[in-house]
Amino acid sequence: MSKTSRKKSSKTPSGSPTTKKKPMKIRASTETPSAKTRRASAGKSGKPGTQTTSHKAASKRLKSSEKATKPAAAVSGAKPALAEGQKAPVFRLPRDGGNVVTLSDYAGQKLVLFFYPRADTPGCTREAIDFTRLKDAFTSAGTAVLGISADPLKAQEKFRDKHSLGIPLISDEAHEMLEAYGAWGEKSMYGRSFLGILRTTVLIGADGKVAKIWRNVRVDGHADEVLLAARSL
Repeated sequence: MSKTSRKKSSKTPSGSPTTKKKPMKIRASTETPSAKTRRASAGKSGKPGTQTTSHKAASKRLKSSEKATKPAAAVSGAKPALAEGQKAPVFRLPRDGGNVVTLSDYAGQKLVLFFYPRADTPGCTREAIDFTRLKDAFTSAGTAVLGISADPLKAQEKFRDKHSLGIPLISDEAHEMLEAYGAWGEKSMYGRSFLGILRTTVLIGADGKVAKIWRNVRVDGHADEVLLAARSL
């Protein structure tokens, strides 16, 4: 065969040279089955390879459970609750009008202390108006009545003037009296926990001891119930 014929036969009909494709090499995995098993189990056990989202979720649950295991007093920050029969804690605080009120001012007579969350709110207004309405009846029963909240004096005086209240209103902005009488503690609203005033009423006898305590007070009819208890002492 001539050189010319050999050159022609080496080309494709289209005139382009033929190229030989190299076969694709498939690399076999060198990882043994036991190694695969160890790698899969590592992801489940929380060791390297675990997802960070599951780890964070576990941390949040742990923090929530820690609060549940703490004593109630430690969580709320409140002192041990006052009990009936105990000596009434002493106090000395400012009242509306600028005067100072102390427990000793009422020595030898019965005394009602009603603790309310906030001046001029609906429930607190109804409660203060009810005690004002029964003021003369309490006086006839030898009982004085004081209202206490953490509002500043200006707010207490505005509250008094707006609703013509006849009950002295005490301002305990430092929460000292509120804590001593168990009217300060943990509350919850709309799924949120916080510290605040617990609506509470305390009746102190003429002997200076706590005769009766009402906690988680419902306003409607409450002042009348306290009056009956004062008359029975």
